[in-house]
Amino acid sequence: MIKIRLQRKGRKKRPFYHIVVADSRSPRDGRIIEQLGRFDNVSESKELTYDEERVMHWLKIGAQPSDTVRSIFKKEGILYKMHLMRWGKSDEEIEAALDEWRQAREEKSKGDDVSRKAKQQEILKAEEKEYKKQLEEKAAAAAKELERKKAQEEAAKAEAEAEAKEADEEEKAEAKEEKSDDVEESEAAAETAEPKAEEKEEAKAEESEEAPAEEKKEAKAEETEEAPAKEEAKADDSEEEKKAEAKEETAKEETKKEEEPAKAEEKKEAAPKEEKKAEEKEEAPSQVSTDMNATEAIDHIKNTPLDDLKGFVPEDEDRVTVQRAWDSKQEE
Repeated sequence: MIKIRLQRKGRKKRPFYHIVVADSRSPRDGRIIEQLGRFDNVSESKELTYDEERVMHWLKIGAQPSDTVRSIFKKEGILYKMHLMRWGKSDEEIEAALDEWRQAREEKSKGDDVSRKAKQQEILKAEEKEYKKQLEEKAAAAAKELERKKAQEEAAKAEAEAEAKEADEEEKAEAKEEKSDDVEESEAAAETAEPKAEEKEEAKAEESEEAPAEEKKEAKAEETEEAPAKEEAKADDSEEEKKAEAKEETAKEETKKEEEPAKAEEKKEAAPKEEKKAEEKEEAPSQVSTDMNATEAIDHIKNTPLDDLKGFVPEDEDRVTVQRAWDSKQEE
């Protein structure tokens, strides 16, 4: 059976349709017999074009329109014309009847246009309310997060202050104990030091009396012999220290030389990444439609050239009014 139906075309979220004649067994996007017109109900213009003669020809042959196509033909008066032709009306009578029908339709369409504009305004208001609601929810979530962070910081400060106070009290207690222990030790040491000092003085007095003058001379001679040996040891130690410092300096210079090419390679690798980031920042639009409410986004689209609107409407834009304004801007 031959059917007159719609064939979907266009892109995602922006479809339009071809009015085609096809076999009922063929798939939606399959082979067609003839294209009769074009139907676009997404744009503001509501475009509808068709070849009336070819439509009448296929209807006379017996092609069956689909439900959607039947409603389109009914609104355009094609089915009414077919009905008058089947009744055997003349061409003049058919034209007069169609004129009356068109006048009645125009009067009715005026009210439909008003209602369509009212519906558009209602959709805009609903989208703006939803946008404001989302902003309020985000602001409330941010405020709650700030309050939670402040509470955590205050609790952490209180814990830190309590720990500091406890530590200060413990230090003070330990200091008092240490002072008391030092006082006791000093008193005990003073008591034991007095008899020891007296014994030492008596022993020194005895040694000074017994020591002969010859022993003093021998001690002086030994000291004079040991002095040059000590000076030589000091000189050797200073030379060894200088050699160690020189080795450390050479090692540092070698490590610096090895690190310089690695740093240069890292800078070369980082340079293209920074250039890519700068290009991405330049390409990214400063503002997108999701940052505005519906009316602001539509006004921006209408008042801005098409070349400056690249990337303004992102893929996640789900508001119908903004999509329609963007599509109409592209069609200009």
